[in-house]
Amino acid sequence: MLQRLAPLALLAVLLGGGWSMISGLLPPEVRRVANTLGASVRGGFSGAVQQQSQPAYYAQPAPQQVALQGPVPNFQTPTPTVRIASFNIQTFGDAKAQKQYVMNAIASMVRMFDVIAIQEIRTQDDYFIDNFLRYYVNADGRSRYAASVSRRLGRTTSTERYAFLYNTQTIEANPQIDFVMNDPEDRLHRPPHVMMFRTRLAPPDQAFTFVLMNIHTDPDEAPQELDALYGAFQAVQRMDIGGATEDDVILLGDLNTNVPVSSAYRQDPAGRDLIPSDLHLLANVPGIYPLVRSGPTNTRGSRLHDNLLISRVATTEFTGTAGVYDYRRAIGLTEEQALEVSDHLPVWGEFSAYESHTIGTVAARR
Repeated sequence: MLQRLAPLALLAVLLGGGWSMISGLLPPEVRRVANTLGASVRGGFSGAVQQQSQPAYYAQPAPQQVALQGPVPNFQTPTPTVRIASFNIQTFGDAKAQKQYVMNAIASMVRMFDVIAIQEIRTQDDYFIDNFLRYYVNADGRSRYAASVSRRLGRTTSTERYAFLYNTQTIEANPQIDFVMNDPEDRLHRPPHVMMFRTRLAPPDQAFTFVLMNIHTDPDEAPQELDALYGAFQAVQRMDIGGATEDDVILLGDLNTNVPVSSAYRQDPAGRDLIPSDLHLLANVPGIYPLVRSGPTNTRGSRLHDNLLISRVATTEFTGTAGVYDYRRAIGLTEEQALEVSDHLPVWGEFSAYESHTIGTVAARR
């Protein structure tokens, strides 16, 4: 039992920054791994959908992909930055809540990011996320995370909820822009949860302001849903917010692009990078740019499903750094152990805390 739990316990310890307090309680082989890895870590749709001839991002240079093998590094940048992430936590609900070591590991990963979009929350407990924050994420005495949780979504009895978790010390939310998109034609099983944020690391009139669209497409209808997201993304870009529009829109979540990839866990002769056709009509949004272009985003190391998509023309706050946090490789988990957390890995991108005024529309007033 100890061998089964130690890697997940170590994951929670390393990511949570509590190594020095309990190192004496871990067996020698776990301490040796921890010393090797180190514990440095920062604590309704409108408009017709029409095919366009060439996706706008196709010729753009790729972002700097960071295939992390340990805790997320504390990047040294001239100006403050924030990290925005997405994590499909497979069947996040009552069964996982019974495994304290798994909940601790998930909480530690949440604390690695300033904002994280969560998909696949499945529970009838309306206070599940509140309790997750209270008893796990914020239980270290230093963290101050808050959440916004969507209503239950889905066409079957197996409904899901979205959530945004955000660090209130670095991020503030606009409660007036917090809604699930209308989908009168029922083109999406779970329409996006949309929310607006602003960084706290810069003066309010200079702070990076952005809108996030949290999505989990249905794997059986992903191509059709990606087509529908073409109109959804542009509708959010055109949304009137107090007499202005917000150009910095980020679509993030489990897109179920199902791109075959090779990894250290599995070699696939058909493995390849993400290409525009994988995004279907969504690839035709002007300037659309996926931050994750290669490598697996699933725990088994075989598929690229998850992503963050920005308009490269508008969101010049993107620093060029993005990645996938492979917690399985970071701690040396077996596939079975990693799957206790999720069958997906967190994906993330880094953005300047300051609003760029080089192009794009003026950010909406708060």
